[in-house]
Amino acid sequence: MTQTKLTITLPDGTWIKDVSSAVPDAHFRVLAAMPGDGRGFGLVRVSGTTLDDVLDQMSNHDALTSVELLQGSESQVLVQFETTRPLLLFSARESGVPIELPIDIQDGVATIEVTASPDRLSMLSDRLDAFGLEFEVEYVKPRVDREQLLTNRQQELIQEAVSRGYYDTPRECSMTELAEVVGIAKSTCSETLHRAEGKIIKEFVSELGDQPAAEPARSTARHS
Repeated sequence: MTQTKLTITLPDGTWIKDVSSAVPDAHFRVLAAMPGDGRGFGLVRVSGTTLDDVLDQMSNHDALTSVELLQGSESQVLVQFETTRPLLLFSARESGVPIELPIDIQDGVATIEVTASPDRLSMLSDRLDAFGLEFEVEYVKPRVDREQLLTNRQQELIQEAVSRGYYDTPRECSMTELAEVVGIAKSTCSETLHRAEGKIIKEFVSELGDQPAAEPARSTARHS
């Protein structure tokens, strides 16, 4: 199985493309979505500073047959919706590839992740093309089962270390105390913990992918 990240440029006429393009500073996160008979249902959280504009745009869009505000504040709203053009959902359903939630969308561009066999991914690509959804592949990599990332012994030791404050600052539990609690030699505890930490860190770094590193903050003192 492979995990693929796609950025998809949504077509005009889909509500989320039109609304997010009209209010480009708003961030849309689809938390739940389900295709129905010729329509789709979903739950979207929208954050930004122009939420009244977003709600007005949604309420007046022809492709939305239902818009219900469930929760709201000055910076964030939660909206349940029904649409007649859930093209992403139709693409997923017809290719047999479930799209992993949440889906982030801003200014007409959606970022999605899917996990499937190469054949299924090819089918998804065909369906996206058929629905007029332009996309770019951000990455393709083997799917790591996090439950199999660590051995049972490593998982138990990491959980014990966290619960006893080994990773707290200041440290609440020493390596010697941790080894005594789990009933193993200090050297064995240290080696097992080191191997587990290495796996976790490597997996974390691989999740970062090709994201650019943040530039260091620049001092402005010399300009004063």
